[in-house]
Amino acid sequence: MSKKKVLFFVEAMGGGVFTYITNLANGLSEDFDVYVAYAVRKQTPINYKDYFNKNVHLIKVNNFTRQISIHDIKAFFEIKKICKNVNPDIIHLHSSKAGVLGRWAFNGKNIPVFYTPHGYSFLMSNISPFKKKLYRFMEFISAKRNCTTISCSVGENRETQKLTSRAFHVDNGINVKDIDAVLNNQDSNKNKSKVVFTIGRISTQKGPKVFNKIAESLPNTKFVWIGNGELRSQLTSPNIEVTGWKNRSEALKLASKYGIFLLTSKWEGLPMSLLESMYMKKVCVVSNVSGNNNVIVNKENGYLCNSIDDYAGTIKRLLVNIPDKVVDNAYEDVITHYNSTVMAKSYADIYREALKEK
Repeated sequence: MSKKKVLFFVEAMGGGVFTYITNLANGLSEDFDVYVAYAVRKQTPINYKDYFNKNVHLIKVNNFTRQISIHDIKAFFEIKKICKNVNPDIIHLHSSKAGVLGRWAFNGKNIPVFYTPHGYSFLMSNISPFKKKLYRFMEFISAKRNCTTISCSVGENRETQKLTSRAFHVDNGINVKDIDAVLNNQDSNKNKSKVVFTIGRISTQKGPKVFNKIAESLPNTKFVWIGNGELRSQLTSPNIEVTGWKNRSEALKLASKYGIFLLTSKWEGLPMSLLESMYMKKVCVVSNVSGNNNVIVNKENGYLCNSIDDYAGTIKRLLVNIPDKVVDNAYEDVITHYNSTVMAKSYADIYREALKEK
């Protein structure tokens, strides 16, 4: 029997979404014939094709753009053409742009359509009130279409249920075998360097101003930001090192040397860098926002913070002593739940159920 075809449409192919897409596509590729229709972003690795299994089909969408533009009309017809050529059994839309275009391009009657937001755009804090209302309205009317939304965290699912009753939630998961291969199965916990680090783009979402203020309040502690971005100039404290862009393997190897993972995000879906740090047995200190607080239980598998003083006080205590139990609990959470094997199986079950109902 031939495999059922699953077609992904993804515009935001960078950062955590890229890691998620590769993990899910590769995880599904044994049981499904997987096609990924994508756009390249600045954050997309140069050798991005190498991250996918050889049996995953890659199709470039020429007219996908991040911002709303005239290209969206061209993209609308382009994705319809791609769908006609692939003739999939399942369509899965990833991120807001693909989600809006795809829900109007496909009616979901003959082919089940799914959508994963990866962080709703109307929750961004760096956009105007008008744009927030516009994005929320676009999600609201698009949610009326014949499509099921699969959120990647409990918090995202809570927002989804305000828009539609056709909602599931599957937590993000990381490929632990890939991380082991990069780190050569070394025990990251053996290196308890008291360096504070983060991984990601230096953008409004990741809260570089807060990161900088925390570093200023702890002048004798080294901070490392693994990544680069448009707001690099906000990281002015002399004890902060910015590494510049690194590919995933380089970033993980650097992270493995450090002891305290700091995430000052203003909003999140479910951050892959947090899950990767938990698996590498780094103690995690994160902002108390949806996405982070769906994973971290304060003082049980990490630390949730609400202010600069909160962050600084927590890090000061951890510089003296990192409780093994907190680190071990976080690691076990990834092993039992937040991994790509569990994630792929959950999606496969949802797809199969949808195909039964056709």
